[in-house]
Amino acid sequence: MSGQSAATKVGHVLAKGLGIKLNYREGYGEEKITRGESVFSVASADTYVEQEPTSAEYLLDLVPTGKEAAHFIIAMFPFLSWIGHYNLTWFIGDLIAGVTIGAVVVPQSMAYAGLAQLSPEFGLYSAFMGVLIYWFFATSKDITIGPVAVMSTIVGNVVIESQKTIPDVEGYVIASAMAIIAGSIVFFLGFIRFGFLVEFISLASVCAFITGSSFNIAMGQVPNLLGINKLSNVVNSRGPTYLVVIDTLKNLKHCRLDAAIGLTALLMLYLIRYACTVGGKRYPSKARLFFFASTLRTIFVILLYTLISWLVNRNVPGIHVKANLKKAPHFGILGTVPRGFQHAGAPTVNLEIIRSFTSQIPVSVIVLLIEHISISKSFGRINNYTINPSQELLAIGVTNLLGPFLGAYPATGSFSRTAIKSKAGVRTPLAGVITAVVVLIAIYGLTAVFFYIPNAALSAVIIHAVLDLITPANTLYQFWRISPLEVIIFLVGVFVTVFDSIEDGIYSTIGISAGVLLFRVVKAQGRLLGRVTVHSVVGDHLIQSPDKNAKGELELKRADETSGRGAGDHDISVRNVFLPLDHQDGSNPQLQVTAPYPGVFIYRFSEGYNYPNASHYTDYLVQTIFKETRRTNLSTYGKLGDRPWNDPGPRKGKPAIVDDHKPTLKAVILDFSSVNNVDITSVQTLIDVRNQLDRYAAPNVVEWHITSINNRWTKRALSSAGFGYPTAQNETGDFQRWKPIFSVAEIGGADSAAAEAQARENRRAATRQNDEEGGIRSASVNQTALEKELSQAKAYNSSGSKRVAVVQGINRPFFHIDLTSALESVISTIERQEAHAPSEAHLPRKGYGTVGEEEQSNSGSSK
Repeated sequence: MSGQSAATKVGHVLAKGLGIKLNYREGYGEEKITRGESVFSVASADTYVEQEPTSAEYLLDLVPTGKEAAHFIIAMFPFLSWIGHYNLTWFIGDLIAGVTIGAVVVPQSMAYAGLAQLSPEFGLYSAFMGVLIYWFFATSKDITIGPVAVMSTIVGNVVIESQKTIPDVEGYVIASAMAIIAGSIVFFLGFIRFGFLVEFISLASVCAFITGSSFNIAMGQVPNLLGINKLSNVVNSRGPTYLVVIDTLKNLKHCRLDAAIGLTALLMLYLIRYACTVGGKRYPSKARLFFFASTLRTIFVILLYTLISWLVNRNVPGIHVKANLKKAPHFGILGTVPRGFQHAGAPTVNLEIIRSFTSQIPVSVIVLLIEHISISKSFGRINNYTINPSQELLAIGVTNLLGPFLGAYPATGSFSRTAIKSKAGVRTPLAGVITAVVVLIAIYGLTAVFFYIPNAALSAVIIHAVLDLITPANTLYQFWRISPLEVIIFLVGVFVTVFDSIEDGIYSTIGISAGVLLFRVVKAQGRLLGRVTVHSVVGDHLIQSPDKNAKGELELKRADETSGRGAGDHDISVRNVFLPLDHQDGSNPQLQVTAPYPGVFIYRFSEGYNYPNASHYTDYLVQTIFKETRRTNLSTYGKLGDRPWNDPGPRKGKPAIVDDHKPTLKAVILDFSSVNNVDITSVQTLIDVRNQLDRYAAPNVVEWHITSINNRWTKRALSSAGFGYPTAQNETGDFQRWKPIFSVAEIGGADSAAAEAQARENRRAATRQNDEEGGIRSASVNQTALEKELSQAKAYNSSGSKRVAVVQGINRPFFHIDLTSALESVISTIERQEAHAPSEAHLPRKGYGTVGEEEQSNSGSSK
């Protein structure tokens, strides 16, 4: 310990005092592996001993450096990376898009404020703060934050329910407090970079939520559209959607003149859009003009019907008296909209108000996340950029934290306005500032005009906006083609939303999706693999060896020229691949998938390997092994009483039934290509299975080879459990009849032009030499395809000046880079053991009981 640090010495002393064995289950170092047993020597290849990751290394990775901390702070303000490059072209695009969105958001925000049970000005406040603040934190140029129909509906429900318990508190105070609480939660999630939580909400859940809530909102606006609720609320527009439809049909007799305004406004919105769509297709040169005409249809319809309302109602006596507003006009109008920010100030947030809407906080947060992230990600993919979900959460949080100081209520991303903004040619998030200017002008300069806006026209605007969000039938059919089960989840979500509420619809789809995900994880089905020899095909001709025929030689030459390979480099034309024995991957059932080797099993995990699915994976593996093999020693149990109850054996006096055609178990190869992490439960399950199979194969031992491990911590966990290297098979601790096989690669320059030219020249020289000597020596007819490939392989022959090194550490020889190398290692060991003294009585390998124990004999019980 003289060369060790003081901390290491103290640690060793503490470990000894606590009874911790630091060197248990250690692998084998370079000296043991290369002492004449290896198929290559240290003189011909560079060796490599892989170091395990340490806990200190893990903790240090969690602690940010000064540079990382600075980058974290700068990353919170993405505009710093592009604002210095701002130019006139960008400004023109942002100006057009900003003004366009401003013209859309003003009438929409006032209409959505009605859904929130608030006065129209609060919608304008929310729209102003959303577009003004977002650009500081944006990673999406297209998204527009502001009032949206679904969030407004939820806020309206909260206001109605809260005022039952706190009637003296005004609705906008409750809505502002709700924005503060929901915004704080979202901001915290974004600040700690937990944006990945959004990924747990499936697309089926998002579509069901949007479709169900859109239908719910549209049906709730029909009574206002027809003027049924003008004099009294005979229809509860916030009840379950099916009841709203029934009550609306029952009360059609109560329709007022509002119906003429609402229906014609809705019809006009659709006619303008249809005409512009047809015109854009018929006159492609004017497509952009038709687009802007279609985009501005909302403001056009609102202005038109505002003019009509002014002409009809301007001379009505007492129209400006608030008490007579409902009955004085010929149809319902918006009424007085205060000029400026009349409700600016610190929002009121106390326990009494928070308690009134506590149950609605989860759904509010979910809605803020679902709408914004799903929309921004979608348009990011469309326009070829990537958003940062955590940063977007931060933006939503800040918007909803600061908005209430001007009287805003909860706001998030709007799908319809985002689509318009994207098509309008927006260049940067700075377009939001221009939209904010338009909204500000409306707040201070157009409030007198807003007085005469018909309520039915606003209802038409809402219905027109939300119906476009319903998932089309063709999209639903495509979902069915991809995943029928998720279509059922979608239908359940829509059904619950229509017959119950938006909140329960969200919870049901997310809950069912999570249940399906857990079921798939727990019931993940591994596959036992077999070997198939495949040939590459060029066009409709099979690539064959040059000695087959002239046509095959010509195709090989063409393939060489196409791929850039040198002449004679044809080892990739014939190769082994591994496919499921049961063809459940869709491979051609006519293929003869052969077992890798008698008594050898290759098992591939289909998903991660963790505590929920560990038993399901291993149970299937063990059952298959017991079915396909026989016990090595039928006399393992000395007397009848030693046999376990579940393996009673033959009846007394009867000989044991021996199925000689079945092989004995020799090795198991695990494909970890889909496994990223393991845990204590999964590793302990693997240890139990290993001990179980060792008893089954006694007195022989079962070799465990693992391929394609993706994570250093996974290697450390498996190594600590005794995997990755052989254990002693006799009392002297020697390896018997075992020789490691490693994968090696050339060090540097292998892909350079000079190295490729040299390799091509070497291959040509070798080909000429073989031709002069009379051709290439053929392999023995008794060799298997895999043995022939091994005999011709050049991976372990260090020829010429090329320098090679092992790909993975030699201290873990049973960890392999791929299935081929693992199978080569297994077959090599088996054939050497069978060729030497088959009568030798090998002692059973020392086994392992639990993760953390030292060792226990195989005769002991497993966990």
